[in-house]
Amino acid sequence: MSAVEEKIASLGLTLPEPAAPLAAYVPAVRTGPYVYTAGQLPLVEGKLPLTGKVGAEVTPEEAKELARTCALNALAAVKSVVGDLDRVVRVVKVVGFVASASDFTGQPGVVNGASELFGEVLGDKGVHARSAVGVAVLPLDAPVEVEIQVEVAGD
Repeated sequence: MSAVEEKIASLGLTLPEPAAPLAAYVPAVRTGPYVYTAGQLPLVEGKLPLTGKVGAEVTPEEAKELARTCALNALAAVKSVVGDLDRVVRVVKVVGFVASASDFTGQPGVVNGASELFGEVLGDKGVHARSAVGVAVLPLDAPVEVEIQVEVAGD
């Protein structure tokens, strides 16, 4: 088990298998020293624990926890391409999409769930640039979706 996976386990979390794509794409692609993930939903064993809009059917606190799950799924996608999460040099960019009720403006707080997980698991390597975007709807009526770009050490 890699040091990163040991850290994940020490937080009481388990790195899942990469989520199966819902359409015509792959979970992650490597080009040069970078890995780009597809948008990761907060799937747990292939299912969404909650659906709906944040600020309506889903509370911001619930959505923040779902963003953590998205981040864990994104790390699983990275591992599927590079084999070992200890090869992560840094998380470069995080983009979080929050399916939002029309009057909800707390997208940054929701996406903090993902950002904080990267910091807890990767320390300084988890510090990143970020966008947190409110959207009308996400696939499967998911409340949140996260994609990441990471730099990895060479082959």
